Amino acid sequence: MAKIAVVIPCYKSRDQVLDVLSAVPDAVNTIYCVDDACPDKTGEHIQENCKDKRVQVLTHEKNQGVGGAMVTGYKKALEDNADIIVKIDSDGQMDPAIIPLYIGPIMQGHADYTKGNRFYNPEFLETMPKTRIFGNAGLSFLNKFSTGYWRVFDPTNGYTAIHADVLKLMPLDKINKGYFFESDMLFRLGTLRAVVRDIPQQAFYGEEESNLSISHAVYSFAGNHIRNFFKRIVYSYFVRDFQVASIEWILGPALILFSTIFGLGQWAESVENQSEASAGTVMLAALPFIVGFQLTLSALHFDIQNQPKTPLHLLVRPAS
Repeated sequence: MAKIAVVIPCYKSRDQVLDVLSAVPDAVNTIYCVDDACPDKTGEHIQENCKDKRVQVLTHEKNQGVGGAMVTGYKKALEDNADIIVKIDSDGQMDPAIIPLYIGPIMQGHADYTKGNRFYNPEFLETMPKTRIFGNAGLSFLNKFSTGYWRVFDPTNGYTAIHADVLKLMPLDKINKGYFFESDMLFRLGTLRAVVRDIPQQAFYGEEESNLSISHAVYSFAGNHIRNFFKRIVYSYFVRDFQVASIEWILGPALILFSTIFGLGQWAESVENQSEASAGTVMLAALPFIVGFQLTLSALHFDIQNQPKTPLHLLVRPAS
């Protein structure tokens, strides 16, 4: 029987966390509550009022962010030989009762990592603030480029589950410790070619205040997504493998860049000399752009189709 652990990062959730803990189903063996130097002393509140013997409180002396709290919980779960580790938030926006939906595909050998998708059912969006809808849609688009998971949506969703054998392969100390944690997890999973599956999930929004501003995140996350995109392309197409798409990733952008620079240069020269460019010059500027654009589209098409299909934990777990 698989040993299931739940990690709950706790920060300014004193009023909601006990209700969350009471709703965790019996299928879960251990619950790690990580008090991330919470000013409300959520960890102490749990120890004093929660009688569930499955609950362990881990405490940070200094605030490390949600990612830092999760890394602490992940390491403890691996140390205790958990097979599947689930992440839920402590603010009551996630229903612990549906944890079996997240661990099911992993236990059945269909996925390495599962995550919630609040956009799966349009009716789920009725309770979501409009700013979050547009913000998450924008972040989801950026996430597809940076992670390679073109069929995954709602990347900032914090309701997740992961197989321990896959988690052991991840560089936990390198994962972003802030609110970019979930997106960075997907990037790291993408470099491992782990199988990720979305789980339909409805979030519940009450009077609790989110510590993350979606409008700010769209801008602050952009740099991280751009960096991860280039790192992923280099690793996937030039380090681990080299194929036709690798050549397209080189020639496509290079031809577009040459065409843009050459074309702008010729345009500036014609303006300065008040002369028209010859047909040959126009073709020399336009043709590389057209070819480069086609090569780039071809590389993107290959990238979209190049999704991992075999769960990684089935490949790395020794036969019993």
